[in-house]
Parts: sequence; C-alpha cells; structure tokens
Amino acid sequence: MIFKRMGMRLLPALVLVGVVSGSSGVYAEGEGDGIWAAAQKSGSIRCGTAEAPPYIMKDPATGEYSGFFVDACREFAEILKVKPVFVDTSWDNMIAGLQSRKWDLAPALTATPQRALSIVFSKNLSATESTFIYNQKNPKTNQPKGVADIDQPGVTIAVSSGTAQDKSLTAIIKNASIMRLPGPDEIRLAVMSKRADVIFDTSAANDLFAASHPDWAVVLRPVPAIDKKGVSFGLRRDTSYADLQVLDLYINDAVATGHMDELIKKAIAHETK
Repeated sequence: MIFKRMGMRLLPALVLVGVVSGSSGVYAEGEGDGIWAAAQKSGSIRCGTAEAPPYIMKDPATGEYSGFFVDACREFAEILKVKPVFVDTSWDNMIAGLQSRKWDLAPALTATPQRALSIVFSKNLSATESTFIYNQKNPKTNQPKGVADIDQPGVTIAVSSGTAQDKSLTAIIKNASIMRLPGPDEIRLAVMSKRADVIFDTSAANDLFAASHPDWAVVLRPVPAIDKKGVSFGLRRDTSYADLQVLDLYINDAVATGHMDELIKKAIAHETK
C-alpha cells in the first residue's frame, strides 16, 4: 500500500463498533438449504474483496488479504467450519457479483436505502463518514473550510468508482471535476502525481493516508458530516432470516465483547507499521 509503513497517529474519525447500532429489517425466506448449509456442503464460503483500507487490504507482494472485514470473514468461516475464499473484484461489481452468486458475502459495504432495495445488510460492524484530503501546498486548494471551497472550477476530485463515496460526490459536486478510478491506491496516486487535487474517501482510509504523509496531506471533515452510516456485510435478498441471524449473532457477540474493536485496531496497526 502506498500509505503503509509510516508511524501511526491517532485516528479519531474511525468509529469503533462499540457505539454502533445494528441494522435490521424484514427478509424473505431463502429456498432450499440456505446459504450457510450450501457453504457447508461445498466446504467454503466466498467473500468478494475490493480494497478499502482498513476494512480490506491486499499485500501486492504476496496477494494476501488483511483488514478487519477480512478477519471477520475468516472468523465466521470458522463458525461454519468451512474455508474462507476471497474473490477479487471491484467496487463497481461488488453488488452485481453478489446478486449473480459469484460470492456469498459482500464485505465492508456502506448501508444505504438505495442498496437495500437490491440486497440485505447484516448488523453493522463499524461506522464511517466520508472526508476529503487535499495537498496543503496546492494553490488550488488553499485552506478549504468546507465543500463549497473544494467544489470550484479547475479542481479535480479523485474517488473510487462504484463506491458509496462515488454516489455521494456525484450528488454534491456541481463545479469541480470528478475523476473516477478503480480503487484507493489509484486515487491516492492521482493526487500524489498531481493529476487530481483532492481525494474523497472514507474517514478511516483518509486518516491512514494523512498519517503517512503529514508533510502535505490534510483531512477536511465537512460539517455536517457526509455519509455517516454503518458499514456491514451485504447478502443476497433471498437470504433467510435464520441465515441472517447466524451472521448477526456473530457480529453482536464480537461487538459486545470488544473483539471487533480489537480487529479494527489490529488492521490499523498493520497498515501503519
């Protein structure tokens, strides 16, 4: 990762799950044996994976995944007594791949009403909001105080295509240009190479990146907050209530015991060491 291997700073905007309420609703009963029984028959559970530090991270040298949603996938697989399989994808394809049964879980999805029209969400594992990062040495972004100062002609904002941040940015930006790129590494490289002026991403990811580049990267936290929502697993709409409850009970226990907070801290420490 391009913002790894730097000293860790306090990351106040990453809301730990001990203060996050769960999300729930009415779900259709699945057909047949259910998704967990099918996973047990096949011997594996498939998790779609697209990078979003510190939720999901991939080591470019080894191809190994880390992050607290990755750890949660592994732990839930242990409960089912199956093997976790991580399937590479992009945020553009995450929900479509879930719907077409290419994977069983879509990790680290921001829960929105629009997405809930097509998929089901688990309880929240954490919460987040969206923030901007700008280069304090860039004359185009001279000490912005809010979104209006960023949303100016000639300013280019980089965002990961297909994410909740992409949709929110499209709705609020009227004058600046939006540069949509495949993932977090690409949007950060765009700003570092000066092809873009500003990053728009989750507060957790932006705090990590800013901590790695304290000489120029500054986080702008809009008031009121943008996209302050829960972050959950996504499942297909035909998931039964019984199957959803199995996953939600794991999440509830992990949150109540503080274990999910430990996974989050572990992911942050891994990314900043």
